[in-house]
Amino acid sequence: MASTKHRTWTATARLGLAGLVLAVMSAPAGAQAPPATDGIYGVWSNPKDSVHVEIKPCGPEVCGYVVWANDEARTDARKGSGGELLGRQLLRDFTPGDKGEWRGKVFAPDVNMTFSGRVLVLDAGKLRAKGCVLGNFLCKTQVWTRVA
Repeated sequence: MASTKHRTWTATARLGLAGLVLAVMSAPAGAQAPPATDGIYGVWSNPKDSVHVEIKPCGPEVCGYVVWANDEARTDARKGSGGELLGRQLLRDFTPGDKGEWRGKVFAPDVNMTFSGRVLVLDAGKLRAKGCVLGNFLCKTQVWTRVA
């Protein structure tokens, strides 16, 4: 039973990671008006500074790839999905939505699951990411920081 609770918490925490990744991808709020996506592009760090994700254009949409991860995050990803974390696409199909928010899919490799995600750029250095398991059920929100 304890491992089930731990696994549930890990999945929720990963949802947050996915949300952060989404947030990184959708950093368009706050900056200046013309190109609304300018603020979203760049490298973003999760709150623990254990994963850095580069958000960039992928065709007409926005996506995010892991460009750096600490050993613990890499080990968790290998245990969950059997794959390497570095270079892995975590954010995909992000498109602009209402009020500067972006929506898309977030992959959490530590639990080998994909979640719906939303990202909102709060200012030039921060974005809020939210990941949810089912619609608006079991959600986690994180604030990510731009990496200089």
